[in-house]
Amino acid sequence: MDILIVDDSQSIRLFLERVLNACGYDNLDFACNGQETFGMVENKQQSGQEYDLILLDVILPEYNGIDICKKLKSEYNMDEVPIIMVTGKEDEETLKNAFAAGAMDYITKPISIIELKARVNSALRLRRAVKKRMAREKELEKLTLELQSANRKLNKLAALDGLTGLPNRRFFDKTLKKEAARMAREDKNLGILMVDIDNFKNYNDTYGHQAGDDCLKKVANTISETVYRPGDLAARYGGEEFVVILPDTDREGIYEVSERIRQAIENLNIEHSDSSVADHVTVSVGAAVSEVEENDDGERIVKLADDALYQAKENGRNQTVVAS
Repeated sequence: MDILIVDDSQSIRLFLERVLNACGYDNLDFACNGQETFGMVENKQQSGQEYDLILLDVILPEYNGIDICKKLKSEYNMDEVPIIMVTGKEDEETLKNAFAAGAMDYITKPISIIELKARVNSALRLRRAVKKRMAREKELEKLTLELQSANRKLNKLAALDGLTGLPNRRFFDKTLKKEAARMAREDKNLGILMVDIDNFKNYNDTYGHQAGDDCLKKVANTISETVYRPGDLAARYGGEEFVVILPDTDREGIYEVSERIRQAIENLNIEHSDSSVADHVTVSVGAAVSEVEENDDGERIVKLADDALYQAKENGRNQTVVAS
């Protein structure tokens, strides 16, 4: 336990040192006035430590002990550090001011060794208990932060598709409702794209499921890179189907994005020998854009895009159809 003794009398400092050393307290520092006290406290705190007890004389040059105590408590964040005032004055006003300044106890002069030992031991028992509580609180705070971080990671993982790394269907459904409500408030259109890999079952049958997973990852990454506005969202809808939310767009804009995605995937030139469309992987895209009514959850526009996707497949695949 680190103790600071503040007294301008050398004889008192030597007396306190001798008694405290005899009690087993060896980590003692000494100051003669307020400036030395503040300097020693600052140095201690800068090293990441703190005094466990301060024995503070009331009558000192420049700053009196009560003013020093008040400043230590208010400006040096020492609320938890016990301060015992050492005073030759026992009048009620002095003691009242000392306790009001933040002192926890006092010792009167001439100093009784028995009283000194008792009050110091009592103060340091309290200090040890406080330090244990503070350590527990710090550990609890650390564990809480670690738990919050772990929960954030779990929530993030729960929102992602494990294979492609895109947001999953659950996250898409939540985002769709939010974006539909936002577009309704702002009186703007909401666009939806449904993207389906052509003849993907044939691809899996021909090249195997590992190659199929690799194909899904490449397609997902391409869609994600092609959809780059901050408010846009690409997600895996299920199987070989992907979905894109495009807030605040129109028919021309949604067709342009659809074709950009379709062409980018075709440019990957992933071999697909059992496709009815081409000798490489292609996609069909259904697009829909509409105004959003109040309380519209966006599912109506998803259905329009899904119908358009069906039409794109019926028309021969590897193309975009925008719902009328």
